[in-house]
Amino acid sequence: MKFVLFRVGEKQMHMADALLSPPVGGAMWAASAGTIAYCSAKLGKELDDRKVPLMGVLGAFLFAAQMINFSIPGTGSSGHLSGGLLLTILLGPCAAFLTIASVLVVQALFFADGGLLALGCNIFNLGFFPAFVVFPFFYSKLIGPDPSRSRLTAVTVISAIIGLQLGPFAVVLETVCSGISSLPFSTFALLMQPIHLAIGLIEGVVTVAVVSFVHKARPDILKAGCTAPYSGNGTMGNLLLAFLACAVISAAGFSLFASKEPDGLEWAIARATGKAELKSDGQGVHGALAALQAKSAWFPDYDFRKSAEAVAAPSPGSNAHDRKVNPGTSVAGIVGTLLTLLLAFLIGLLLKRKNHTAS
Repeated sequence: MKFVLFRVGEKQMHMADALLSPPVGGAMWAASAGTIAYCSAKLGKELDDRKVPLMGVLGAFLFAAQMINFSIPGTGSSGHLSGGLLLTILLGPCAAFLTIASVLVVQALFFADGGLLALGCNIFNLGFFPAFVVFPFFYSKLIGPDPSRSRLTAVTVISAIIGLQLGPFAVVLETVCSGISSLPFSTFALLMQPIHLAIGLIEGVVTVAVVSFVHKARPDILKAGCTAPYSGNGTMGNLLLAFLACAVISAAGFSLFASKEPDGLEWAIARATGKAELKSDGQGVHGALAALQAKSAWFPDYDFRKSAEAVAAPSPGSNAHDRKVNPGTSVAGIVGTLLTLLLAFLIGLLLKRKNHTAS
């Protein structure tokens, strides 16, 4: 019988197909597609022209930032920036959701990061909760029109932590409801939530740093409340160049030194099952999507393609703890950054033209 494997220690940052049944995956695809349609319709009526290039650059920035896994001390695990709250603060909920979806589509199709069946789950978990739950019901109500430094820090960090609790808990529910893996609800949840509490804390600190930088460079972006048109005069050239430079440097350079420890999801799965890999029957939907992803992925696991023999029998030194710096990661990072920049920018451009046509 053919099996699809999900191996802990591969450079996976998002939910894999081996965790999901087709009904659950299909339902989450429908939920994410519906949210994308809603966001597109709303932005088609109100998108600020200057937000279009910012969507592209922030998408590229998030793609690159997610390649940099940071170690969680004392756990043997790592985490990475999810970016949902950050993008929502800077772009507003609808533009942020579409930008996050662009990042995840590029990661799944061209880098085999997250399964194609799980793509709907990943978009919903990383995009919906920060954009349409945390931001409107917590962050925007508490931050105030002109927050002090301490208030900005506290509200942002706590908001990031809430988002990093809701998303992983949704992963637990989606996995348990699928019923195709040996992951008991209580054990899986008790592993997922604490490790993502630590990741959420770091995410909050990074978000505060980026938001503070934007506040100094273009305060009108934040004072507009993320929904009104930007009020500042002139272009955002310097801000766009700063984000783009950070994206390129991170993707090409910093990503080479990212933690090789399994991320929070991989770590929780390994602890809950005692296994380094999960297997799902590679027939039907799982098999078809795995085959499609194998063909579409230019840089699987953010590296050059390897032969079937090399994948089946990794060479000594390929262990997650002692892998050497690989230039393929830099190439993959640059390509992914540019692809995400292009996709998010094109989405914004199409919506802007729709806005102009409607008016």
